[in-house]
Amino acid sequence: QVQLQESGPGLVKPSQTLSLTCTVSGGSITTNYYYWSWIRQPPGKGLEWIGYIAYSGSTYYSPSLKSRTSISRDTSKNQFTLQLSSVTPEDTAVYYCARMQGSWWHDYWGQGTQVTVSS
Repeated sequence: QVQLQESGPGLVKPSQTLSLTCTVSGGSITTNYYYWSWIRQPPGKGLEWIGYIAYSGSTYYSPSLKSRTSISRDTSKNQFTLQLSSVTPEDTAVYYCARMQGSWWHDYWGQGTQVTVSS
């Protein structure tokens, strides 16, 4: 039973860096062959995939967000993190972490955490 839990500040000021942590239990983030994704949903809009960190530690980001995105991990804590820099109010969304299979199917999700970008 894999469980994921997002944590981090719910309010970020414009131009600052959004930083969230996903804590994983019931499975290792280094297990072949899973990928650990960040996904967001702005209010009234659909889901947007942000990027992933693979079991190997390699990363891949959405082209539209690549320049501002960094995903890293702490294997000793079984956690992975999202950093999104230079945020604007358009980055306001519910942010989810999720496990992705190689097929791009996300089988386990966190509950999501609201992040608001506002001064």
